[in-house]
Amino acid sequence: MHHTFTKAIDLVTKATEEDKNKNYGEALRLYESAVEYFLHAMKYEVPNERSKESIRAKCKQYLDRAEKLKDYIEKTKDKKKPVKAGEGNSGKKNSKDSDSDDDSDPAKKKMEAKMGGAIVAEKPNVRWDDVAGLEGAKAALKEAVILPIKFPHMFTGKRTAWRGILLFGPPGTGKTYLAKAVATEANNSTFFSVSSADLVSKWLGESEQHVKTLFEMAREHKPSIIFIDEVDSLCGSRSEQESESARRIKTEFLVQMQGVGNQNDGVLVLGATNIPWVLDSAIRRRFEKRIYIPLPEAHARTSMFKLNLGDTPHSLDEENFRVLGAKTEGYSGADISIVVRDALMQPVRKVQTATHFKHVRGPSRDDPNVIVDDLLTPCSPGERGAIEMSWEQVPGDRLLEPVVSMRDMLRSLADSKPSVNDEDLDKLRKFTEDFGQEG
Repeated sequence: MHHTFTKAIDLVTKATEEDKNKNYGEALRLYESAVEYFLHAMKYEVPNERSKESIRAKCKQYLDRAEKLKDYIEKTKDKKKPVKAGEGNSGKKNSKDSDSDDDSDPAKKKMEAKMGGAIVAEKPNVRWDDVAGLEGAKAALKEAVILPIKFPHMFTGKRTAWRGILLFGPPGTGKTYLAKAVATEANNSTFFSVSSADLVSKWLGESEQHVKTLFEMAREHKPSIIFIDEVDSLCGSRSEQESESARRIKTEFLVQMQGVGNQNDGVLVLGATNIPWVLDSAIRRRFEKRIYIPLPEAHARTSMFKLNLGDTPHSLDEENFRVLGAKTEGYSGADISIVVRDALMQPVRKVQTATHFKHVRGPSRDDPNVIVDDLLTPCSPGERGAIEMSWEQVPGDRLLEPVVSMRDMLRSLADSKPSVNDEDLDKLRKFTEDFGQEG
């Protein structure tokens, strides 16, 4: 069968399905385009007179059904109209507007559906205490986000909450993590997490429409927070060489964040970037508060080692943690978590390479409160009671893994390098002096 014809049959199948599911608007649209395809197929692809006849009969059926749906939709639309007018669309009472309004609706619905994916429905579970250090940044975010939601009466008149906050700093220092904490702690606000993929579209003019829809939804669901990670990808500085669409997205951002007639009370835009100096100056101005998220200090690093170890069995004491914190000057939070993850693998490597195991007492796998005698743990060949065997011979539930020790930590630390280089730090420092404040 020919291409157009199969397409038509496909559309009809979908149409009847939508019809059955009572999605009459969609069904109507599908019926109509199916008929168009059928007519096209008859003109160019179906030579046989008899099959043409049957197609005509079918098309008539579909068109009749489409008419019925149209009538039905018209009726229900008229019923709905007064409600809609009462909702604050009272300006759109005259009939001409209402039609054009409905025409543009499917597109807007589609956008809203797409943006709906940006709303973080399930809250990430990150409390303020899980973020080590960064006291200044936390205080600024509480002032911008949590307080206005909790005490709205304080922020009236000239005292308004911050509209835009930019978190900038070297990679791996916890900017996105802080945003997760904000999403968790601002529990009755809507949190939109937006990436450039959500906004940029290949269709002309659709990207800026997405930006507009995003802000409209944020205003509808306020108090709300729009979090844009890697904001530099959307809002670099406007230059001659860039593409038309990138420029339009930026312009729409500027207008939406602070344009005439855009009331953004209760909407906070939170941006995060590692390269703030590429931001457009107008966008930079829209982010009224710019917070530098620096590399962690020694005490913050110490608590990061603790946080990352969690409840894994280990033999480190306070002094060890302090030494580790002091040794990791220049490491970002992400670097430290990698060091700890590597150290956590050391016991696994010990088990894998061990040639001898010995019997020890320890908590049972099934019930930690019960102590059993016959667990096996790796040991050196010379130890008393060492049995020569490899890990393959140890039963799965009988292994007592070695605890993570300071030696493991130091070994992992020796293998790792900090990921942030000095030249980036200098640029960030300069940007902070010019435009930011210390976090």
